[in-house]
Amino acid sequence: MSTSLIAFYKLLDKQIYIYFGSITFICGVIGGILNIIVFLSLATFRKNSCSFYLIVMSFVNIGYLSVNLLPILLIHISNIDASATSLFYCKFQKYFVTICINISMTCFCLSTMDQYCATSSHRRFQQWCNMKLAKRLVIIFSIFWILHPTPYLFLFYHSTSSTTGQTTCTMSSLIYIQYRSYFIVLILFGILPLSISMFFGIMSFINIQQMSHYTLPLVRRELDKQLTKMVLTEVVVNCFAQIPFIIICTIRLNSNFDYDPFIQVQIQLAYDICINIFYWYTAVSCN
Repeated sequence: MSTSLIAFYKLLDKQIYIYFGSITFICGVIGGILNIIVFLSLATFRKNSCSFYLIVMSFVNIGYLSVNLLPILLIHISNIDASATSLFYCKFQKYFVTICINISMTCFCLSTMDQYCATSSHRRFQQWCNMKLAKRLVIIFSIFWILHPTPYLFLFYHSTSSTTGQTTCTMSSLIYIQYRSYFIVLILFGILPLSISMFFGIMSFINIQQMSHYTLPLVRRELDKQLTKMVLTEVVVNCFAQIPFIIICTIRLNSNFDYDPFIQVQIQLAYDICINIFYWYTAVSCN
């Protein structure tokens, strides 16, 4: 009975990736391109610092979906795993995906902070919303996130299973595995951006409610309201996508299910569902 259920869960996991993942990838890439075109074509958005953060986020989200989700789809559809045949791609994929997620999360947090400052009644905060500062922050954070996962290029290697003969892309350092699991995945990918975006999203919402009392030009006021609504929508979607991902990652890190293959395949299925929800959030963020 358990053997048939394990086979069923594995089949279900594959179908989720093939159908849900394919739709997510297509909608994410097309939506991201359209999003970039809209923001760059309108002068009001082109000169806005919050829009700049969203444009950069759209670019890196497209890169994330292309380098991370697309190869997984190829594995499930045609059993082609480039990371198992090319050591360079094995290292580069993990490295590039980490860069994309960190830059995307950083731009998302910066956009919520920017809208809080833009909708603030304090003139000093409003002055921080400018393209010059936005470009500098994106450059500084991008350089940091490009350098941060450099160990990925040295620690990943090809490992071949003695029982199945399958080659996988594996990390060699146990210390860095712990660092990656607890700090990079849980903190940098999950808890930190979620906390920052929720806090400044709520503060921006409060500012919007009081905006009618500000002495701002009507065009500027409507633009800030529109961008704040977009950012707040992203915050809500982010919560629904991030919280299940954080929970399942915590369960996987603090529990050992190797002794029971049935429970192991259930946890893997739950993880894959959560990661597909995260892919969906990334695709929605492109729109």
